[in-house]
Amino acid sequence: MSDYNTIVVGTDGSNSSLLAVERAAKIAAAFDATLIIGCAYYENKEEASKTLRQESVTILGDDKAEANLVAGREHAEKFGAKDVKTAVRSGTPVQALMSIVNDNKADLLIVGNRGINSLTGRLLGSVPADVARQSDCDVMIVHTVA
Repeated sequence: MSDYNTIVVGTDGSNSSLLAVERAAKIAAAFDATLIIGCAYYENKEEASKTLRQESVTILGDDKAEANLVAGREHAEKFGAKDVKTAVRSGTPVQALMSIVNDNKADLLIVGNRGINSLTGRLLGSVPADVARQSDCDVMIVHTVA
């Protein structure tokens, strides 16, 4: 098993994503790793409407994204993460997470499973499936929704 020094987890503020943050925080605490909580946002409704995935939470503007990151940090600290950073990126969740992973040379990316078993997810792809295909680091998909 390799050491994880930098772990990235995505949040959109939903209960499902906070379960992924919880898991990431516990792993970060166990490895004494830096945890980076990331959140994507769209600049405006036109940008958001271009995405084919409508099952994901749409965050308009970076103020909402920043609020999600504050809540995510507080949640992660409750579960033992000591070195917690946040990152916000404009764009789709996949684009944002891949940017955060690459910019920080992350060893592990953790995402929830929302969308992976939906019809849209099967036909068009889902955030968990797409990041697993695109990532150069390990990816953990946490069972956050049935």
